Amino acid sequence: MEIITASYLTSSPSIQQCPSADRPEYAFIGRSNVGKSSLINMIANNAKLAKTSAVPGKTQLINHFNFSGRTGDTVPIQQWYVVDLPGYGFAKRSLAMRSQWERMIQNYLLQRKNLAQVFLLIDSRHTPQKSDLEFADNLYSNNIPYTIIFTKSDKENQREVSKNVSSFTDELKSTQQWLPAMIITSSIKKTGRKKILQRIAELNEAFYK
Repeated sequence: MEIITASYLTSSPSIQQCPSADRPEYAFIGRSNVGKSSLINMIANNAKLAKTSAVPGKTQLINHFNFSGRTGDTVPIQQWYVVDLPGYGFAKRSLAMRSQWERMIQNYLLQRKNLAQVFLLIDSRHTPQKSDLEFADNLYSNNIPYTIIFTKSDKENQREVSKNVSSFTDELKSTQQWLPAMIITSSIKKTGRKKILQRIAELNEAFYK
């Protein structure tokens, strides 16, 4: 997949204010500070597309980006949305604000008709976290298609990354009959970019059939 254009579109406080559901949509979500914006920038090959921050809880709205690309010179250009959702888990915000985010995210996940895939980001440096496992189970129980993206693999030795990925997989096996696809990434080294774009291209093709 060759990215042709990638640009910020809009930020919405609720699903009712999101753009028209006229193309496939890919939502990126994970615990606060897991590297969502950096990963979106890596996919777009544009370090300034999505605003990054070291402060947890920076993303507070449903942020839409317009993407277009194609898999070959003779293949029609595909268009899709990429969505940067607020992180879950710890953030330096009030309980009321976090509850508001949770309702907004849940409404989006359950009601957005053109949502083709959720990319659930997991920090590969850590052992399985309760909030990540609960969110994965929530997606599974609601039949929301998702792919797990393990982030920041460059910041830990590969043996530890593999151990954490295996541990997370084992935890999922205890609650889910069918496991999602999993991709290990590094926004710095652009590891996993090709696999993510290949996944998007396949889902785009299915959406437009």
